[in-house]
Amino acid sequence: METLILLRHGKSAYPDGVEDHDRPLAPRGLRQAALAGSWIRRRSPAVDLVLCSTAVRTRQTLEQAAIEAPVVYLAELYGASGSEIVDIVRAEAGQSGTVLVVGHFPGLPEAAEQLDPTFSYTRFPTSAFAVVRGGEAELFVPR
Repeated sequence: METLILLRHGKSAYPDGVEDHDRPLAPRGLRQAALAGSWIRRRSPAVDLVLCSTAVRTRQTLEQAAIEAPVVYLAELYGASGSEIVDIVRAEAGQSGTVLVVGHFPGLPEAAEQLDPTFSYTRFPTSAFAVVRGGEAELFVPR
């Protein structure tokens, strides 16, 4: 794997009586996810594989991002720590050159920090993503 993109889901809604796993994106989250997807499609290498949490908001983020690649939905990504995410990526990536993970805070920035110890994630807002190449991670925040 040459490039790893760690995309946090868009801003979620908080409807009454809806469990955390089933929370949808808010209108702002739909817009954020589309912006993130546009950036990824225009400026990163073509995505070969997507690993996506099974949570509703991550699935909706991926849909809005409009990334065209094979997708594997993994329940283990929901609530995964950084080291667990790194292990999942290593197990699933195979020969993929660019892998996109759509998941949650704080696991995604923890994974970026594990792969690049100089990466600091004091701020990793919704729909932000880290691009990890050659052991270096860079944060992008779509606006």
